[in-house]
Amino acid sequence: MNWTTDFLNQLIDVGISLDRRDAINRVSTTAVWQIEDKHWQQFAITALVENLRWVAGWAEQADEQFMVNACFEKNGVYVVLRTVINAVKPELPTQATVYPAANRSERHTQDMFGIKFMGHPDNRRWTRHQAWDKHQYPLRKDFPAQGSPVEITPPDMHYDFIKGHGAGVYEIPVGPVHAGIIEPGHFRFLAVGELILNLEERLGYVHKGIEKIAEGRTPESLARLAGRVSGDSTVAHCWAACMAMEQAADVIVPNRAAFIRGIVAERERIANHLGDMGAICNDVAFTFAQMQFTRLRERWLRTNATVFGHRLLMDVIVPAGVRCDVSPVACELLKQDIAWLKKELSEIIPSIDLNSSLEDRLYTAGYLSPEIAAAFGTVGYVGRASGQDFDVRRDAVYPPYNQFTFKVAVEDQGDIASRFWVRHKEIMASLKLISQFIEQLPEGDISTPWITPVIDSEGLGIVDGFRGEIISYVRFAAHNKIARFYPRDPSILNWPALEKLVLNNIVPDFPVCNKSLNGSYSGNDL
Repeated sequence: MNWTTDFLNQLIDVGISLDRRDAINRVSTTAVWQIEDKHWQQFAITALVENLRWVAGWAEQADEQFMVNACFEKNGVYVVLRTVINAVKPELPTQATVYPAANRSERHTQDMFGIKFMGHPDNRRWTRHQAWDKHQYPLRKDFPAQGSPVEITPPDMHYDFIKGHGAGVYEIPVGPVHAGIIEPGHFRFLAVGELILNLEERLGYVHKGIEKIAEGRTPESLARLAGRVSGDSTVAHCWAACMAMEQAADVIVPNRAAFIRGIVAERERIANHLGDMGAICNDVAFTFAQMQFTRLRERWLRTNATVFGHRLLMDVIVPAGVRCDVSPVACELLKQDIAWLKKELSEIIPSIDLNSSLEDRLYTAGYLSPEIAAAFGTVGYVGRASGQDFDVRRDAVYPPYNQFTFKVAVEDQGDIASRFWVRHKEIMASLKLISQFIEQLPEGDISTPWITPVIDSEGLGIVDGFRGEIISYVRFAAHNKIARFYPRDPSILNWPALEKLVLNNIVPDFPVCNKSLNGSYSGNDL
């Protein structure tokens, strides 16, 4: 028996009644619990006491009402909390005062739907950036996907950043346009000398309107769109969206297709970790490592193109399966790639591990305590480097990972070095997993016929990408079309942790602190 039964009794004790549905659909284990809106915050208070993790939040318009959802997890078991509020005066008690992880998600829902979260600690607009009028809400049904763009969008000049006072305190504005080729993001520092006292992020400059333009798409079209939520996580986001749609349609993916999905997901993880490890070293002037990791990543990507037709593996995963098979010749090439990368890393890693100047810059810098990591719900290498022992592949297992065991890399030092070494350990675990997937690759089809879901069918896809847990929610309208799509990128949870881990570091260490987190600037539009 899992924790949900005891927790339901706790809710009854505090006066919260539930309209309970055991699963989001027939093939999902995710429960849906509907409550009255007045109990929304009290549920969060009770959940925090019982050590539930806040995972995601999203809303949806249904006629003259809004349906608001929040997802929680404990011990690999997920529940979706749901309430319905009136669209005339849409208000709901905030959960952000209980769970800091809910802060930006609620601000996003505020901007996109016009729902007011009462008692929210920070109700400044987050997503809009002057691109639409402050009384317009893009995810409402009456808002056209193309909006009403003006010739020139006004500058976003009036965001009320926190001000610093006192002798020697000064502001440093960085971005949104940077000297390098990274995507745009604004960082506002308060500092004394070189010591960082406070950091505020302003993101969303590459908002694409993913949630809005998903409406009315077919499953195939949504899968392609999901693969472009964040280009470095194209496999993971596409897989999560397809998993959600397959749940809604009661479609079971063939075992061979699941194994191929696992192969490309782990190859995506390795490519990104190689790039990040090199970039971390480069930000502290250890250019040798940057050159070596870039070389390794480039060959890895070229093999992707040879075997799967795309360097970044876009559109390999499709609803109900995968687009391309893996031949015996391709399997041999993939195995050669694994042996080659292991050998290369065995020669490069010692030169990093024994480098004292690199050690001076990475160890103890950018410290994120386990307590703060837990409070912000951090996931992936950011959370695991600060003692958060959670991995969807192991703890909320899905095919093909349910047929294998692997070691989850966890550190508790919480610094840049920990985030570097967690990446390395994940690469080694992924290489082993890919080898096992290839060796035990089952025979059979790589896709199965699609089944058109009935209207209002919904699904929740949960996949571990290279940054950590990805959540995708899907609801179907009539005629096999998408009514609602919500993808929650890991960066939505991880980005706020950067504002904490840079405190009491010096300004010159910000680039490497930022790279050690490496949040997506456009995952779910941020």
